[in-house]
Amino acid sequence: MFSCPVQNEQSTFQLLDEFGAGDSYAGLSFEVTDCEGFKYTGFLSDTATGTVTNHFAGPLALTMGSLYQGVDDFYDTLIKRDHYPLKITALQVRAEQTRYANEDGSRPRELPTSRFSDADFCQVEVRDLVEHVSHLPPEVERHYPPSTGARRLMGEHGLRGVCIAGNRHTVLQVRPLRALRPMLSTEPQFCALNLYQLALMSTLSYCPFGQAPDKHPIRAPVVTFAEEPSSGNWFADSLAKFKEIWKVDAGQTQAYYPLFEDVAYSRRFEVVPFDPALYPKNNPQLGPDQDSPIKIHFLDDRGDIVDTDTQAFATHSDEIILIVIRGTSEMWRDGLRDLDAFQVPFEEGVGTVHRGFYEAAQVAKKFAVKYLEKFYKGQKLMICGHSLGGAIALILSEMLRRKPERYDILLYTYGAPRAGDSTFVEAAKPLVHHRMVNHNDPVPSVPAPWMKFKPSEFDYGAAIRFKNVPAEFIAYVAGMINMDADPYAHHGQVQHFMRVNFGGNEVSHILWVPGCDTLAEHAACSMALDQYEGLPVRDGLGRQLLDAGDHSMVSSYVPNCWATLRRWQEAQEGARPRVTNREVEWVRLMLSRVEEQLKQRVGHLKEANDPFPRITRATVQAMTRELSKIQMTAKRLSSLTYSVVSAQDVYGTHAAHPERLAQALKRWLSHADNTRTVQLAMAPLGMSMAEFDMSMGFARNTGPYYGDILDL
Repeated sequence: MFSCPVQNEQSTFQLLDEFGAGDSYAGLSFEVTDCEGFKYTGFLSDTATGTVTNHFAGPLALTMGSLYQGVDDFYDTLIKRDHYPLKITALQVRAEQTRYANEDGSRPRELPTSRFSDADFCQVEVRDLVEHVSHLPPEVERHYPPSTGARRLMGEHGLRGVCIAGNRHTVLQVRPLRALRPMLSTEPQFCALNLYQLALMSTLSYCPFGQAPDKHPIRAPVVTFAEEPSSGNWFADSLAKFKEIWKVDAGQTQAYYPLFEDVAYSRRFEVVPFDPALYPKNNPQLGPDQDSPIKIHFLDDRGDIVDTDTQAFATHSDEIILIVIRGTSEMWRDGLRDLDAFQVPFEEGVGTVHRGFYEAAQVAKKFAVKYLEKFYKGQKLMICGHSLGGAIALILSEMLRRKPERYDILLYTYGAPRAGDSTFVEAAKPLVHHRMVNHNDPVPSVPAPWMKFKPSEFDYGAAIRFKNVPAEFIAYVAGMINMDADPYAHHGQVQHFMRVNFGGNEVSHILWVPGCDTLAEHAACSMALDQYEGLPVRDGLGRQLLDAGDHSMVSSYVPNCWATLRRWQEAQEGARPRVTNREVEWVRLMLSRVEEQLKQRVGHLKEANDPFPRITRATVQAMTRELSKIQMTAKRLSSLTYSVVSAQDVYGTHAAHPERLAQALKRWLSHADNTRTVQLAMAPLGMSMAEFDMSMGFARNTGPYYGDILDL
């Protein structure tokens, strides 16, 4: 015989954070569906307990999908924005205010049997209890998942929500909604934190976006980001799950962790959701016009009608929009673009720019403007890039700076070549640009100030006659002489990694702002000093190849940026200068030698019977300018010996939030990779400061200075 289902049952459940408290979830509304399909609604008590009475016997399905209706403008903006509005629930907002019990964000393993010995216990996520989940983080491992048996018994009524046993008390431990966000300072002043963090981001730009599937139209209901390393995996997967990540290059073996801050999930660097049922632009029926995260956050114009081989990625938070431009990757195609140094008018402003870089920047501009139209809400624009990517980033930044929106832009570049003439550079002075040059990196010295490089048009009449050189090559070189345009120039405040070699195995690195280009562009200096028959020439090819390692991000820029951050941290904590007296004396000696060589060369050029007076005159003028700058460089060098590093020098805006900074530093220093000892300029331990200064000539110091990292 069939019998009627029994009603009159009562069940309770309780939501707790990972510390066992329910305060965060008190007062939230809930909906419960019983096994007969009847629905019950209510509100959680002060202890976040919900009670369902008079329901039919059997398991229950619990949901908490009420949308947030509070007064916080931040969430209101996300819910109502024009592009990819988010279905943020009240439960999500509460979960973002809780914290992890384990500092690494892993789920607790301990079963709280002492307090809940008579209760069922499970670990849940916000996505388990709400309808729309595409904007929420991927699931992580849990030790106590909800009952699968209860879900099976629910049948068709248990398709959504967490299924719990009826006539029981169930405790649901809700995973906090927190994310890791790379720390960046929004101050215009240079800081070691940005130096290191943006070096990692610039290196990450060489990786793919990592979305699967990535070919449009995408007919799958979801996309994933499992490929490591990739920018999609970083920002849409790993950091969203509170997983610390460090790999920015597929061949990288040494770990370089960014400094991460613990933020509410909605304040992370966002990758937009993909949900064809929720967002019309995700509909696969749009075919090639279908949107997905890869089309919004990643630029790759290979295969387009106009193919410049330009790649970039963008992401944003409530404070920052980050745009990262990739450098030279495909050597043949990118190399041709690097060499196309013919100057063309900068249509967005004044002056002329490198044609190859400009064409790529125009593509990057379309990508950036589309992104800004969707997500710009007054944030700081932080743009960075390495090599070719740095040159494109400079032109792009100046394009955006001149737009009527008056974007607030902060630019960091690494090993970037010159991108525009002196008129362009002068007009772009209001753009804040910190330009990093590593030791003898040859790329920042090209294109040379005298180059226009228009290989399709050769002036055979102007050819310089070299002995034993084919005429075709003479014409090629003659076509590079800049006879009819302003010279190429560098933009921005240079920060130079100088290798200080004491002899033997004693080597260190210092980062500083020299006054003369000679130190910041070693190859350019050699070019000026090694003039042959009136034509300035670069270092020999063999020497350039030997120094090409100085241009690498993974083996040179990133390790040196890490070492600089550690050195400045140590100096700030000990209230010490960032350089040692011994390093300063070495650089002073080098400056005096450079000054003497320049004087000798200028005198020789003035006395010589030169068949190419125009070129010689320009060379003499350049050398004379360098001589005048050397004294400025010496003064800047001396100032470093008594200039104590401040917290702002190291951490920028984050220095104003010491508690939050301390938490991030504790996490960062917990990794052995960030406390390792490499080849250091180090003071002997146990020696007094006075004895140490007298015997070694170093700056006052009883601990390590983090120096050269050539072995990494």
